[in-house]
Amino acid sequence: MPTINVQLFEGRTPEQKRAFVKAITEATCATLDATPESVDIILHEIKKEHWATAGRLWSEE
Repeated sequence: MPTINVQLFEGRTPEQKRAFVKAITEATCATLDATPESVDIILHEIKKEHWATAGRLWSEE
């Protein structure tokens, strides 16, 4: 059973998330020969003030 954890900034609409998990599920099934029912996707929404790159918080961009 593939379990895919995705970290992304918060703020996406339910429609965007729905389209994203559908596309990831389809790609996973096609490449790993898995069934859709075996694919779990966990979305971790992160606030920009909790994420930094190159020593800078994304909330400061």
